[in-house]
Amino acid sequence: MGSSRMPVSLRNTLAATKASSKGNYLNLGTDLLRNLIFFFFLLRWTRKAALQLRGRGLFGTTVDAYTSIRRTLYGIFLRFPGVRSKVQAQVNEAIAKLEGKLVPKGPGVSRYLTLPKEGWTEIQVRGELEKLGEMVHTRWEDGLVSGAVYHGGDSLIKLQAEAFEKFSVANPIHPDVFPGVRKMEAEIVAMVLAMFNAPAAAAGVTTGGGTESILMACLSARQKAYTERGITEPEMIIPETAHAAFRKAGSYFGIKVHLVACPAPSYTVHVPSVSRLINSNTILLVGSAPNFPHGIIDDIPALSRLALRKKGSLPLHVDCCLGSFIIPFLARAGFPTVQYDFSVKGVTSISCDTHKYGFAPKGNSTLLYRNSALRTYQYFISPDWSGGVYASPSIAGSRPGALIASCWASLMSQGESGYISSCHSIVGARQKIETAIRENPSLRDDLSVMGKPLVSVVAFTSQTLNVYDLADAMSAKGWHLNALQSPPAIHVAVTLPIVAAVDRLIGDIVAVVEEEKEKERVRIVEGKGAKGGAKGDAAALYGVAGSLPNKSVVVQLAGGFLDTLYKA
Repeated sequence: MGSSRMPVSLRNTLAATKASSKGNYLNLGTDLLRNLIFFFFLLRWTRKAALQLRGRGLFGTTVDAYTSIRRTLYGIFLRFPGVRSKVQAQVNEAIAKLEGKLVPKGPGVSRYLTLPKEGWTEIQVRGELEKLGEMVHTRWEDGLVSGAVYHGGDSLIKLQAEAFEKFSVANPIHPDVFPGVRKMEAEIVAMVLAMFNAPAAAAGVTTGGGTESILMACLSARQKAYTERGITEPEMIIPETAHAAFRKAGSYFGIKVHLVACPAPSYTVHVPSVSRLINSNTILLVGSAPNFPHGIIDDIPALSRLALRKKGSLPLHVDCCLGSFIIPFLARAGFPTVQYDFSVKGVTSISCDTHKYGFAPKGNSTLLYRNSALRTYQYFISPDWSGGVYASPSIAGSRPGALIASCWASLMSQGESGYISSCHSIVGARQKIETAIRENPSLRDDLSVMGKPLVSVVAFTSQTLNVYDLADAMSAKGWHLNALQSPPAIHVAVTLPIVAAVDRLIGDIVAVVEEEKEKERVRIVEGKGAKGGAKGDAAALYGVAGSLPNKSVVVQLAGGFLDTLYKA
């Protein structure tokens, strides 16, 4: 039989139709995929907007948007050629002035920029160390420095030096080589856990300082949320007065940070605002006991109730780095206290600096967890490294066992009785300063204490005087106090050296207030208006910082300061 063949024209038509159908399906698939992607991003941003509105409210969201736009526009203005050159010149001038203060120069100043060809003798080294120790500095030894140096006495320093010398080569990364250091570190953690009423299952680590303790607490919370809940866009909620280390943790670990106001008159975190900000991405709540700026303890029980309200509960970290070995002994030293530790059910972690009021050498802190499972989230373990199985409990690998030994010696030397005694002296001196500001006729009309401090810090502000001028005037009298911002204020962190100098401190505050009041009276008589400002360091820096909507200039100044620290 003969075969019939389809006409060429028909075959071409069918092929074209088939190709057209394939093209239509492909286009349809592409359109569908594009629409799905658009819908996904629309849903994502709608959800973010809804969370923003829920957390900040309409008014707060509007204020945030206005602030962001204002900051951006001002940043653009600062980049204009004429403005940029002028600002840069002023920044360079300020940094040069700073360098002149911090970096010694001129005749008689020796600079060592390369290794000596031959090693120095011990006598030469000791002689140069003596010169370095005698460089002109603010006299912390005389009690003129707020915080910074948490001195436990000359005899304790000698004991710490002996412990340091005995374990100067020790490294906890090798516990079989240095079993004594491992034992001391575990005992330090156990002692501090007991101070904070930790349950039997609690655990902890030592760290190199409060910042590392806070970083590790945030990392643990992030890893816990990722492992247990699959959170890839983590957020934490902190008081605006919480230590800057939480903001550093957010920057380092990709955690969005929500700042919550701590309004007057209590200056504690506004708990309802915290509640509104909690969402499915929240990994951590934070409270301070006390905070660094004002020495105020946040309402930890209220934060605990929020943390426990969510199914499965949220981690709640309490920063006791500054409260350290003062706040656990308040009641036994005869002072009022509040709930803040593991006795509050929702508290899951606490940071406590042993190198502050524990009087250990700098480079010592602890991080405590309600249970050991929480601690494992901060561990780093690499099982397949060619150098062997690598495991470390925190950021550092090698750590100075000598500092652990010195810390252990400090805790054992002081004991509960020693810390109760120091708490009594330090908090008593803080009360004396606070009472003077509230009741002294020369101070009470011009200065006001911020909130109700319970621990070692008292902060004060003024409605009639420029507090930064007060800070500069106190600096001129040899004091090194802490200038604060938002709002402008000064704080004193009382230490044992300050206890001995507290009457002089109060007398000098009275004197500078009188001096600044006289300057204000002169300004008013001359028609220059009240609350003028001298051009001292604190007035200049914080005056600029507070007046600029965009902080890029302040960032430049701070960066210049950090650069200056490494100029030999």
